[in-house]
Amino acid sequence: MRDKLLSENNLSIIEKAASTFGAGKNISATTVEEIVPEAKTASIKGLNNVSGLKTKRLPLDFARLRHYGIITPEDKKTTITEQFRVIKRPLLMSAFGPNPIKNGNLIMITSSLAGEGKSFCAVNLAMSIAMEMDNTVLLVDADVSRPMIPKILGLEENKGLLDLLLNDKLSVPEVLIKTSIEKLSVLTAGTQHPNANELLASQSMGLLLKEIVKRYEDRIIIVDSPPLLLTSEARVLANQMGQIVLVVEAGETSQQTVRETLRQIESCEVVNLIYNKARSFSDKDLYVTYEPY
Repeated sequence: MRDKLLSENNLSIIEKAASTFGAGKNISATTVEEIVPEAKTASIKGLNNVSGLKTKRLPLDFARLRHYGIITPEDKKTTITEQFRVIKRPLLMSAFGPNPIKNGNLIMITSSLAGEGKSFCAVNLAMSIAMEMDNTVLLVDADVSRPMIPKILGLEENKGLLDLLLNDKLSVPEVLIKTSIEKLSVLTAGTQHPNANELLASQSMGLLLKEIVKRYEDRIIIVDSPPLLLTSEARVLANQMGQIVLVVEAGETSQQTVRETLRQIESCEVVNLIYNKARSFSDKDLYVTYEPY
């Protein structure tokens, strides 16, 4: 049975509501919404040598990202930046604190079902951590059948995770995309494949994760995975993670569904909960509110 490390003085209304799920050691919750409209993808410009290999560099459009509720380095004290500051603290402590857990820097962002906003939360969490003075981030799009990170960030489709799994001569630095945020790099899902989900549960995936953790032991690795109740491969992937963040859509996902999901990931030492709900927003701002479950 996991202990709940919750401070009543620091919990918001929504965090107290989230605690009713019994989600694990670290429970944090926020209310955000995945909003990815049709938009032209940004072109990738420039090359940068990393370990003798060329790594693509992507200039991020901060104005576009802010328009759709994504945290940027120019956002100092908005509601959403403050929410993700709260969410990332226990994750960073488990990864690099006085008593770090095994593979604590390997963090899976997932949900029970599709459409709960996990990819949006994954990107915002990555952006928030990348704004830290002492932390760098690798954002991995492992939702290989429905990759959303390129649409959110404005990336073109490129070689990525699936290509690494299918071609052992390809190396991580060759497909890694460095962004105009110095401490944020992205590994996209890569070239689509009919057995994409099966590849997530393959031995090659396990070996690749070990390689990434070893190569980038000094950075946070955020993995946006498929929903846990929709693919068995996602559950196999979860067993290899140090920490899991479960995104729950407020007012839509039942407590029974969440409890079933939590049973699927009992082997993970640290499970966090994001309670995800946002009301409507204007053309310029994303309005975020706390609401009890």
